[in-house]
Amino acid sequence: MEYRIIGDSCLDLTDDLKNRENVAIVPLTLQVDGVDYVDDSSFDQKAFLKAVAASEECPKSSCPSPEHFKEAYGDDEVTVFGVTLSAELSGSYNSAMIGRQLSLEEHPDKKIHIFNSRSASAGETLIAMKIIECVESGCSFDETIRKVEEYIDSQQTMFVLENLETLRKNGRLTGVKATLVSVLNIKPVMIATPRGTIDQKSMGRGMKKAVLKMAEEVGSLVKQTEDRVFAIAHCNCYERAITLKKEILKRYHFKEVIIVNTAGVSTMYANDGGVIVAF
Repeated sequence: MEYRIIGDSCLDLTDDLKNRENVAIVPLTLQVDGVDYVDDSSFDQKAFLKAVAASEECPKSSCPSPEHFKEAYGDDEVTVFGVTLSAELSGSYNSAMIGRQLSLEEHPDKKIHIFNSRSASAGETLIAMKIIECVESGCSFDETIRKVEEYIDSQQTMFVLENLETLRKNGRLTGVKATLVSVLNIKPVMIATPRGTIDQKSMGRGMKKAVLKMAEEVGSLVKQTEDRVFAIAHCNCYERAITLKKEILKRYHFKEVIIVNTAGVSTMYANDGGVIVAF
């Protein structure tokens, strides 16, 4: 099957994904103090984090237009698999679906399926990897959809951030007490729900203990790890990601543990020092 994977820019790419000609990203746009930052290969993480730290306003993001997704799908008959942010957290999925409708109006025989990740960042990374695994093992279009949707149903995503203010101010933490982060240095371990919303799983005092707590929580969420990949996305804290990787390898038997750096959208929500995991 000739295919391409189209992700929104919350899909944090591994080196392998970056080097694949059939993987493309449709960027979201980030705004800080009226300045736009396009979340593509030009994104400068350090400059963006510096701008966020200096601003009194909360950074915001805007999803790509349906036309941008339609263009990425291509004016040909190549099969397309799209991967977007959780539909509960962003309009990216809806935009990708409208783009699909526009594409099919012109190319009614084109096969396009958009996966609602119900996750973000490292979760989207693993979904893209699962699509590749399915297609390159000989699965048909329908088989790939079924297996990847089953994978999404079983996937877990957690994160620990230095602060939750960006998520809170952008309305992504309904019912979660973000103020705990600044009280007694409590760092909540957050988890994606089956619906794709965000909830609190546990907490630790300080980032080091919270990251260790997150490693402990993995065992309560999945029993069989041998056939799973564990993904760590970090925002400007590679050493913290390495420490977490060592803890995961010490405790579990994942077939692989990968580390990716956050691109723009994940950087905006994770903030400097944030860690996101998916498995």
